[in-house]
Amino acid sequence: MTPTTISRCALLASLAALGACGGGGGDAAPAPAPPPPPTAPAPQVTLTVSNGAGVTGNIVLTLEPTAAPGTTANFLEYVNSGFYNGTVFHRHARNNTASGFSSWVLQGGGYAGPVTAASPFPTLKPTRAPIALEVGRGLSNVQYTVAMARTAALNSATSQFFINTVDNAFLDTSGGGYAVFGTVTAGRDVVAAMVAASCTLSPVNFGAVSGDCVPAPNITITAATQTR
Repeated sequence: MTPTTISRCALLASLAALGACGGGGGDAAPAPAPPPPPTAPAPQVTLTVSNGAGVTGNIVLTLEPTAAPGTTANFLEYVNSGFYNGTVFHRHARNNTASGFSSWVLQGGGYAGPVTAASPFPTLKPTRAPIALEVGRGLSNVQYTVAMARTAALNSATSQFFINTVDNAFLDTSGGGYAVFGTVTAGRDVVAAMVAASCTLSPVNFGAVSGDCVPAPNITITAATQTR
């Protein structure tokens, strides 16, 4: 074999080695990043309500586990234990500046029916421990949102909740604020029927000037189910 032949063989071998490494010696392009995992849909709860006198249907609540994780988890614990089944909306708070609580809300989740306006409310159902207040996280007490009821103590909410039937943004900060944790995303016509339903003033339970009333007949939660 001549030197020229040897040189040509070396060149071909060198080119073959380069081809095996990517055709020019450069680094291979990085693999594309995997797509982010899909975001889990927000949990939903369906409340089936009835008063036997024109109010009947389902209300779907879409919850906010990112902004209100502890409140959402607490609510779902009550739902999935069957706690709310048979409880009533015992309070329709209506605009009344004399009471100092000029909001419109429908409040429930604490009492098993029947509840009457003329008699003191029955003993509250036994609840889980109170939860920490989650406010100031981008959620506001606007119409059709759902928030936790509580006492004057900030970290005192247990099972009771309310539906804001008008914009009540002042409740975001009033007395330390009330924690929103969901929105009525279906069944708003049912909420409207609840607002329009017969309601009896109850001075024995809410005071002489409150203007708050007890739905009569009671609006009962016949079933509360996590549907997503």
